[in-house]
Amino acid sequence: MADPTAHAYEPAQGHGLRHDPFNAIVGPRPIGWISSQSAEGVVNLAPYSFFNAFNYTPPIIGFSTIGWKDSVANIQATGEFGWSLATRPLAEQMNLTCAPAPPQIDEFEVAGLTKAASKLIAPPTVLESPVNFECRLTQLIQLQAADGRALDTWLILGEVVAVRIDRAFIKDGVYDTAAAQPILRAGRMGDYYEITPQTMFEMRRPRWPVE
Repeated sequence: MADPTAHAYEPAQGHGLRHDPFNAIVGPRPIGWISSQSAEGVVNLAPYSFFNAFNYTPPIIGFSTIGWKDSVANIQATGEFGWSLATRPLAEQMNLTCAPAPPQIDEFEVAGLTKAASKLIAPPTVLESPVNFECRLTQLIQLQAADGRALDTWLILGEVVAVRIDRAFIKDGVYDTAAAQPILRAGRMGDYYEITPQTMFEMRRPRWPVE
């Protein structure tokens, strides 16, 4: 319980633990497996653990990157990016695309993945992934601290303009989240979780007044 005996700290003064707990507490988090393409046509594929969905209509997803990475430069230049669902069968390939490769390196080739041609954008997505989004940039925001200091961290938001879902994961007209075996980032040096049918439970949103 977070009572007076709890471990308490101010992040600016250090956390006092062996490893910063922040990204393990805010987790597990879905993975932004982002594909992009430079103005010259060089393809990039990289996973980002600061990722989520932010709006229904239109659907908007976003990810942030600490440092100006190839993904950000490509998306700023072209206004487009793809997202592919990272799953347990693709975990090792996804991890390979995390290597800090030079800009001219195609991570699809490094990880032995197949490029799936997109319908509405130039960057390809991962053919082996059961779900792909095609996105157009809506906002690119440099984050700042509470005191107004600009941080070397960039938030990229994009509208999902096209979706592809493997029909094997659609049952009675409903997408089966657990069947696709998505993996999620759980902090520390390399912890992940997998969603399985055994770990899922259902809660309906309550009406008002609450009964």
